[in-house]
Amino acid sequence: MDKRAPPLLLSPYHRFNRDEWAALRADTPLTLSAGDLGRLKSLNDPISLEEVIAIYLPLSRLLALYVAATQGLYKATQRFLGAEGGKVPYIIGIGGSVAAGKSTLARVMQALLQRWPNTPKVELVTTDGFLYPNAVLQADGLLDKKGFPESYDNIRLLSFVSDVKAGKHNVQAPVYSHVTYDIVPDKSITIDRPDILILEGLNVLSPNRGNKSGRASPFVSDFFDFSVYLHAAEEDLEKWFVARFMRLRDTAFRDPLSYFKKYAGLNDKTAELTARAIWKKINLPNLRENILPTMPRASLVLTKGPNHTIEEVELRKL
Repeated sequence: MDKRAPPLLLSPYHRFNRDEWAALRADTPLTLSAGDLGRLKSLNDPISLEEVIAIYLPLSRLLALYVAATQGLYKATQRFLGAEGGKVPYIIGIGGSVAAGKSTLARVMQALLQRWPNTPKVELVTTDGFLYPNAVLQADGLLDKKGFPESYDNIRLLSFVSDVKAGKHNVQAPVYSHVTYDIVPDKSITIDRPDILILEGLNVLSPNRGNKSGRASPFVSDFFDFSVYLHAAEEDLEKWFVARFMRLRDTAFRDPLSYFKKYAGLNDKTAELTARAIWKKINLPNLRENILPTMPRASLVLTKGPNHTIEEVELRKL
């Protein structure tokens, strides 16, 4: 199941193949080394410097232009209103399936954007921190639906994004541990008026669910200036998820504090069957029901091929 965009003449996107997009790099310099990239990429995400040059440098150039234009528009609006105020952070949302490579994309873009002279302060926050604690999910029967829209504290997430966009100082975001698979009590990170905030997560482009009052509430994405959806075919996502699970079985799952330590001793066959069962029970339904339907809301869609490289880029028309 792979919902693609409508025919080209009806599409709200400009479409580029890999070579066409790479040509838009112009003279944007490569500011990352192979060592930098090795520290930024996620487990089992084989990104290369060639991929950075072909895909990420044109994107960083585009975003640098967009940020500068938005800053100018904000100043013009302030002059019109006769108001004075500090800078307003530019917010970028990054969404897509489990195992698509969102974390690598977010970290590489953070590293590139903070090297532009007009955006030295680029912060990255993941929506994992806004999941309800396991105890709450367990009590509500949602532990097996972790990552689905209903498993997030959307009021807290909306408040966070709204405060950042309003230019408030020292906005707190909760912290999530992938070792304990839970929110870290009494720990937070502070976001203090960055030039750019990157918000990465499965459902960042999802609409809000109705509230009991019946009143409309904003979407998290209403506060975005730009959004990226990282897309891949279901069969590739499943393959990457299984490969990552097998790697984690031999690494992070062996941590005594790991929530998943019960999987560390599985043999290859059982581990693969377990990974595929988790994919089919949790990640695939979430992808089909909640994540993939948000793709048409993105400003930019990056489509990966089976080898993890971006093969097509779709940029929303202005």
